[in-house]
Amino acid sequence: MLLQTFNEQIKIKILQIFILAFSNSLIFGQTYKSNQQDNSRLFVLGVVDEIQSKELAENRILNIYLPEGYNKNDTISYPVIYLLDGSADEDFIHVVGLVQFNSFEWINQVPKSIVVGIATVDRRRDFTFPTTIEEDQKKYPASGHSDKFIAFVEKELQPFIETKYKTNSFKTIIGQSIGGLLATEILLKKPHLFNKYIIVSPSLWWDNGSLLNQTSEIFQDSFNQETVVYIGVGKEGLTPTATPRVMEVDANLLADKIKDTKSKSLQVYFDYLPQEDHATILHQAVSNSFRLLYPTQQEK
Repeated sequence: MLLQTFNEQIKIKILQIFILAFSNSLIFGQTYKSNQQDNSRLFVLGVVDEIQSKELAENRILNIYLPEGYNKNDTISYPVIYLLDGSADEDFIHVVGLVQFNSFEWINQVPKSIVVGIATVDRRRDFTFPTTIEEDQKKYPASGHSDKFIAFVEKELQPFIETKYKTNSFKTIIGQSIGGLLATEILLKKPHLFNKYIIVSPSLWWDNGSLLNQTSEIFQDSFNQETVVYIGVGKEGLTPTATPRVMEVDANLLADKIKDTKSKSLQVYFDYLPQEDHATILHQAVSNSFRLLYPTQQEK
């Protein structure tokens, strides 16, 4: 009888210990989850702004990175890097990473800068001028309105950014593919809009390379705005269009044409990246361009 009672007491004790341990594990688990919720917060990379464009007759989304230490009440002003294809799911995040990394104090390659990513709506419409190639007209019926987009950049976007944010007069544009075509068109037709041009794998095949025949004030000795141009191209090959062209050749032709300028204020760098193709080139090319367009004090 005594043995049975003792066994029952043991069983009760074991059960109590098990219940206590299980309860503690529940409490610990709930506390851990609660602490996670209390301590977690959003990782903010930038701000999303919006501009109503009369030139384009639509709202445009802007993804904006503000450098560390930015304070709208300070007297410090910053250069601005305008990024075409600047949606969050396009090139904004990885280009901002390059800007931030290269502006670290122990690297000091790029000055702390504001990055304005222009979110894409219709690349063919916004980044191309009218083409005379009938097959491309049929294939891309909405194309050919770069004039409106350039007017948007000049008359609306830049004034908007310069009014709302702490900017200085130094402006860079980054464009790849048909974004590179647009950056080239701006360089030739409206060169004063930017001081630095980062042109990567430009689609100069558009309209059978007619932009390469464009006259421009940048080729005259009277052009006196200090301007630096980077042209990067990978192993691209023939373009799959009605009039195939070799993109590497076109990029070379553009660089050579700029090198022949009579202006002493214009400088161009040509960068061939044979290990990169049209899909992979942008990140490496932008990284390379920073080392050329923003020489450190030791390199000057």
